[in-house]
Amino acid sequence: MELGIGMFGDLALDQSTGKYRDAGIKIREILDQVKFMDEVGIDVFAMGEHHRPDYAVSSPEIVLAAAASVTKNIKLASGVTVLSSSEPVKVYEDFSTLDLISDGRAEIFVGRGSFIESFPLYGYSLNDYEQLFDEKLELLLKINAEENVSWSGKLRAPMQNQTVYPRAKNDGKLSIWRAVGGTPQSVLSAAQLGMPLVVAIIGGMPIQFKNLIEFYKQEYQKAGHDVSKMQIAIHSHTFVSDDQKVADGYFHNYKSQMDRIGASRGWAPYTKAQYDGGRSKDGALFIGGPAEVADKIAYMKEIFGITRFIGHMDVGDPAHDVMMKSIELFGKEVKPVVKGL
Repeated sequence: MELGIGMFGDLALDQSTGKYRDAGIKIREILDQVKFMDEVGIDVFAMGEHHRPDYAVSSPEIVLAAAASVTKNIKLASGVTVLSSSEPVKVYEDFSTLDLISDGRAEIFVGRGSFIESFPLYGYSLNDYEQLFDEKLELLLKINAEENVSWSGKLRAPMQNQTVYPRAKNDGKLSIWRAVGGTPQSVLSAAQLGMPLVVAIIGGMPIQFKNLIEFYKQEYQKAGHDVSKMQIAIHSHTFVSDDQKVADGYFHNYKSQMDRIGASRGWAPYTKAQYDGGRSKDGALFIGGPAEVADKIAYMKEIFGITRFIGHMDVGDPAHDVMMKSIELFGKEVKPVVKGL
């Protein structure tokens, strides 16, 4: 099983000034952190895409390209590319270029995203929310499979025997994962297309997703795909510390981000009881000491049969040194336990 780390590039809000932390500093810290992930043996790094003042990264492919120049082995993925408001030709071109820079380490996680800011920003209508994604996914997969593309849809100009370059290293084919939040129709589509699946489990109890993942396995097999090639990942909020006070204190980072997002979605303020419940064995937070986190990941493998776990590790913008320690423990203490299962 592969272990990865995901980030959104969260920016802490300075309560005294009302300003978010400098995005340039944050991005440079991320690059230092990815370099360190590579050194401690983390398998995958996934960089999210957002278009908001509280996140530093709107163009994950640029950050990943920079990361490619300071790493040797770690796979570099978007987490996620908001495909509905992206141009599939450009997505393929950007990631095939990244693939060549990194010598075959690029991956794309495609999804609808959990925010909608990119739609008006890029001139798309939310009325076309579902159709945009479906059409663009169809086109992206076609570009990935064929060098000369002929395609037509309703929301984008057709392509007639057009070529898309450069081609990725593996006979032009990139690894493209479908990232979902729990919608059965999205899971069904991924299974029917034979796409690897990433399930975001960031609240409640992971066991609640068991039926959904079993549904994916059944439909994947029913569609005639090679079960030996099936890949399933989960992506969950993660923070590792061997200092109990640091793990407990991380609540303040976590609450600040949850409350900031929740304010726009009508959520009640995040509580310590929710935090503690999420950290329990049955909760969705992988926050605690190395042994605790390793045990929970092992439990996820047991109940889901996952092939990859991605710990989303920068929620609430922890300090750089704290992040580096979390990465070190994840790579040096959590990974050996999980790999030994």
